[in-house]
Amino acid sequence: MVSPVQAPPPQVPLPPRQPRSLAGPVVLIVLGIVFLMGTMGLLNWHRLGIWFAHYWPVLIIIWGVIKLVEYQSAQKHGLRPRGIGAGGVFLLIVLIVCGFVATQATRFNWEEIGKQIDIGDEDIPFFGHSYTYDDQLQQDWPAGANLHVVDDHGAVNISASNDPVIHITIRKRIRAENQGDADKWNAGTKPQINTSGQTVTVNANTQGAGDHWIATDLDIVIPRKASVTISNQRGNVSVLGRDGDLQLSNQHGQVTASDINGKVNLDAEHSSARITQIASDVSIQGHLNDVSVEEVKGSVRLNGEFVDGVKLSRIAKTVTFKSSRTDMELAKLDGDLNLDSDDLRANNLTGPLRVSTRSKDIHLEGVSGDVRVDDERGDIELRIVKLGNVQVDHRSSGDLQIYIPDKASFQVDARSRDGEIQSDFPQLKIDNNNNLATTSGTVGTGGPRIVLNNEHGTVEIRRGSSAAQIPEPPATPKTPKLPSRGSGEVEPTEQ
Repeated sequence: MVSPVQAPPPQVPLPPRQPRSLAGPVVLIVLGIVFLMGTMGLLNWHRLGIWFAHYWPVLIIIWGVIKLVEYQSAQKHGLRPRGIGAGGVFLLIVLIVCGFVATQATRFNWEEIGKQIDIGDEDIPFFGHSYTYDDQLQQDWPAGANLHVVDDHGAVNISASNDPVIHITIRKRIRAENQGDADKWNAGTKPQINTSGQTVTVNANTQGAGDHWIATDLDIVIPRKASVTISNQRGNVSVLGRDGDLQLSNQHGQVTASDINGKVNLDAEHSSARITQIASDVSIQGHLNDVSVEEVKGSVRLNGEFVDGVKLSRIAKTVTFKSSRTDMELAKLDGDLNLDSDDLRANNLTGPLRVSTRSKDIHLEGVSGDVRVDDERGDIELRIVKLGNVQVDHRSSGDLQIYIPDKASFQVDARSRDGEIQSDFPQLKIDNNNNLATTSGTVGTGGPRIVLNNEHGTVEIRRGSSAAQIPEPPATPKTPKLPSRGSGEVEPTEQ
């Protein structure tokens, strides 16, 4: 018996394959086209960044519209809608993060940030191209007038003229995307001269273009007798040859003033200053990098913070210095004084001298008159040429040395905790037996009183002549290098 042939089971038709999502490719195509236009120069990178910072959510909207159309199409054909997928989620996260970063970046005050890190828009190439414009202005100078200069961004140079005319040379730098924009902003930022009473005001007018970057350098020539006031936020300032007073306000620049017969007053932030040949008083305050003041016939007053140090030389009258770490005053400085974060060194200075500081080594040579020193952590060395009353209070670790003229008469009261006392004067009775070393006594006929207090260090009371007898350490001989192969010369070693 023949078995019946069984028919094959009917084949179940496969469901149609879901098409791939077009959202990711479309977004990438849009981004690629935009960046291609940027690399070809059809779009400015700065403007492109601004557009992205403001309109990046449009890319998410396009993505969402495409996904919605795909969902409707899948429902119409009875297909299961495709999800975003891991790659899509990653791309979406990157887009959102970059968008938020770009948006926040446009809200920053980049000009102020540039001031803090000492760069400007001109240092960043994608902020546009740089265009330069030159101009000149002049007008008659009123008799007895003074000058006020306002320049937010740019250098200001003041010099003396021989005629009753103000001459201004202008050099302007503008950052713009094209020549047309630069010409427009140049026209709107012409420097201005206004006269009100006895004051002539020169305004660089750098704010005339709004937020666009403009720097205007001004070279101004005016009669020597005029007083000058300068307000400058970013740029170097130079004033040479002036009989009147000088008032300066500067941020992020180098200030130079020389040959001034009037008073000099400087208020600065993150600036450096060099002041020389001043016939009257000098006053400097603010937060400065470094300061140099030389040849002043009046007094000098410094009040603020000085990051890289202070150098003073030949000050005819009182010197007053005050910062968060140091408070100092002296009557006259015939020599030099250098003050930085670690040391205070000076020579040929006249008291009454008062110094209060911490964490500094103090070396004062050629001191005349009364001396009062208060220091914490650091060595102290005083070399006195004309003795007055002396009091030194030295806390924490460090040694104390005082050199006294050989024939001077004085009284001494000295103490050293956890140290010892040494003296070149046999009249002084020294007790170094306990943790507290002491000495007291009178040398000669008495006179000025010397009080020395030291903790955790040695006290040395020396004759002034002994300082000159200290031999200088021998110079280290230079060791020649062996000549290299093929050379007959011997190269010197670096010092």
